[in-house]
Amino acid sequence: MTRVALLHTGAVVIGPIADRARATIPDATIVNYLDDRIVADLGDPERAASVPERLIDLASAALAGGADAVMFTCSSISHLAAATAQAAGIPVLRIDEAMADDAVRTGTRIAVLATLPTTLVPTVVLLRERAALAGASVQIAEEVIEGAFAAVSSGDRDSHDRLVAAAIERHAPAADVIVLAQASMASAADAAHTDVPVLTSVAPGIDRLRSILDAGFDAPFDAGFDAPFDAGTRPGTELR
Repeated sequence: MTRVALLHTGAVVIGPIADRARATIPDATIVNYLDDRIVADLGDPERAASVPERLIDLASAALAGGADAVMFTCSSISHLAAATAQAAGIPVLRIDEAMADDAVRTGTRIAVLATLPTTLVPTVVLLRERAALAGASVQIAEEVIEGAFAAVSSGDRDSHDRLVAAAIERHAPAADVIVLAQASMASAADAAHTDVPVLTSVAPGIDRLRSILDAGFDAPFDAGFDAPFDAGTRPGTELR
């Protein structure tokens, strides 16, 4: 049976993403790995350098546990997927890549909303990357929503959703599509009153995971992890 490891940076998304994966890929075993200090440590100059190695260790643990693939469920670490795959010798997929492709196809004026700056920047970079691959020119507006992350971290989901919905409605008049940078923001999408498409990462990300599993990791998804893993050199640690 296929085994997929979901690598999370926050406990709040484990249930919704794992449930979606089990429903979409019922013939796969879903395993969750969590390091809930990664996002905070990315913003800490003394600890940020440890993050690439920690991701490699988690992906290597997933491989040792029999996983066929890893999916990063956090946009803050998406830019480290290729290096992690190369180092650990296992496919590492990004949950937000399909959402970014959908955004680029939907329109040229993209508003990106996040509740953390560590997620906003990688999401904007990813959108520009996918736009370039598609040969599209995009204009990106961006906002870190003040107070939303603190609210959801304290268990106040209603306040989080209200703040995010208000931001969606602020940006909608000048946008063709709105991207919510974090999976934890998805619950706010339905609370906003707008006709502009609001994209979240979980559903399209898991759907793409299923397609890749069905295709047997055909190129381009096998690029970067076809070489044997050498624990002595640990490729990718140069990112530290």
